[in-house]
Amino acid sequence: MRSLTGLTIAIIIFSTLFSGRPHLGDPFAPARLDEGDTVMPAGRKIFDAYCRNCHKDSGIAQAPDATILSTMTPKSIVAALRAGKMRLQASALNDSEKTQVAEWITQSLIVNEEMPKDAFTQFKLSTGKNDYSGWGGNLEGTGFRTLTQTGINTLNLSSLHFKWAFAFAGATVVRSKPAVVGDWLIVGGQFGELYALNKKTGKIGWKFAASAAIRGAIVIEEKGEKVTAYFADFSTNVYAINARNGKLIWDKRAGFDQQSSVTGSVAIYNGYVYVPISSIEVAMAANGNYSCCTSSGGVVALSSATGQEIWRHRVLPTARVTGKKKNGGLFFGPSGAPVWCSPTVDAKRGLLYLGTGENYSMPSSGSSDAIQALDLKTGRLVWNFQSTKNDIYNLACPYFNNCPWKPGPDLDFGMAPLLVKRPDGKDILVAGQKAGLVFALSPSTGKVIWKRRIGKGGALGGVHWGMAADAQHVYAANADNLAGLDLSDTSIKPSPGLYALDLSTGNIAWKAGSPDCMDKSQCFDCNSAAPAVIPGIVFAGGLGGHIRAYSSKDGKLLWDFNTIQNYETTDGLKGKGGAIDGPAPVMSGGFLYVNSGYGMFGEAPGNVIICFSVEPDKH
Repeated sequence: MRSLTGLTIAIIIFSTLFSGRPHLGDPFAPARLDEGDTVMPAGRKIFDAYCRNCHKDSGIAQAPDATILSTMTPKSIVAALRAGKMRLQASALNDSEKTQVAEWITQSLIVNEEMPKDAFTQFKLSTGKNDYSGWGGNLEGTGFRTLTQTGINTLNLSSLHFKWAFAFAGATVVRSKPAVVGDWLIVGGQFGELYALNKKTGKIGWKFAASAAIRGAIVIEEKGEKVTAYFADFSTNVYAINARNGKLIWDKRAGFDQQSSVTGSVAIYNGYVYVPISSIEVAMAANGNYSCCTSSGGVVALSSATGQEIWRHRVLPTARVTGKKKNGGLFFGPSGAPVWCSPTVDAKRGLLYLGTGENYSMPSSGSSDAIQALDLKTGRLVWNFQSTKNDIYNLACPYFNNCPWKPGPDLDFGMAPLLVKRPDGKDILVAGQKAGLVFALSPSTGKVIWKRRIGKGGALGGVHWGMAADAQHVYAANADNLAGLDLSDTSIKPSPGLYALDLSTGNIAWKAGSPDCMDKSQCFDCNSAAPAVIPGIVFAGGLGGHIRAYSSKDGKLLWDFNTIQNYETTDGLKGKGGAIDGPAPVMSGGFLYVNSGYGMFGEAPGNVIICFSVEPDKH
């Protein structure tokens, strides 16, 4: 998760979410309908009469609140009202009224988009080989791929060239990490669409509609002839999809609080689906009338066969009333400690590792800004390592009512920890923090083995999305975006770029500085997206829109492509690249797949996934 600080951002969030119209889904996204309630007043009346009692933004009810509902697509809400979970509650509404309330909740009109016939191709999954899956490509989350798996090396890197681009309709952010299975990519979109794309042509094999934005990675599980794709949407709905035909096997809401959301990726192991739980209360707190805050981060374990809940881990206990505001509202706490990232599986020790974020309200807890280890089978907390104490922050800070009296710097562990083996054969757990720090911890106890500062850190500083590791180094992208740095220590200077740290000592082996953006608009001299590594090469994207390959030996620049341009796309839609932020690129069979577009935090929007190839094009 990438939080913001300052008066400007707080005003933006406040005016966007609480301007007399319903909340707008992604709390950082612009409104899709400028006219608000004047366009669809009937929908609001229906919501007030039939829905608000259970779905009001109270923070303490069990049903998803209006803000979480607004992250869904209007089509998915209509489906729930007509034949889904809300069909009984909506039995008194006719089809027109169901459509009106769905459009009001989401502030988005239902539009039936027709793709051209030539955007599709025949789908056949000839092999169930799981070629790439999950956030880091393996259970340990290392982001490492062999030369055999990728088909890319230092000898053919110079021949890497643009192959095709696929556009997501209406998108401004492309952050779902694709899985590769057989000849197909399976990837999600900003409005809940899930596609199977031919990995060589970019044509659509099948399409599935989820209920809300798909932000995390797609995970593939193969059991005999059965191939299943797992993922979660932003509203905490978890899905198991038959990858052979795109049909739903099961779905289950995993969130345990009104404001629960999923911004990370699920992990699959031994019959369990591990779901990271975060919360949007960090933005809801910008409304001074909101009783802040009650939600907790956590992990929910579901059965991979049925979706049935097996266990849940709340990072924090149930919040209690801690005081009363001047306007009569209540303060609750502790809250927050969201789990923004994908959990990491340690099959050897039977542990699940996760990172947590800041507290949203007082009092602070020992489990915020922390790395935790849970028992894989029971969810029992085995150990907890906290890096930063008393970090209490929400988007009311520093000027609005729900900001704590002494706000913290917002220094999440927002990335999935890496379980790696040092050259001496010893396992270590490596984690990067938005404080600009990288830690090596004992996987068994959480004790610090080494610690290294690579940046200044802050709400938009330090390590955001992840790292990658090979047998020698861990590679960390440090953002240190000037728009959101921790200013408490003026002796530490911002130092964005890509770093290689020695696995044994934490010493910096090399640093590759970010390129100069010069006078380009919407360009940031920062690395924020997670990198990926193969023998001899580290791939890393920048906020300026470039995807680059560096020598893993010394950081020398080997290859560079600027993705911010217009594209003719395989689905016939208008395509344009933007900032590269979020997941690492995916490499498979001589192809490199890169997400381009991140229209948040002032970065350049875009709507494409781009395929590069080392194979010569056939004409």
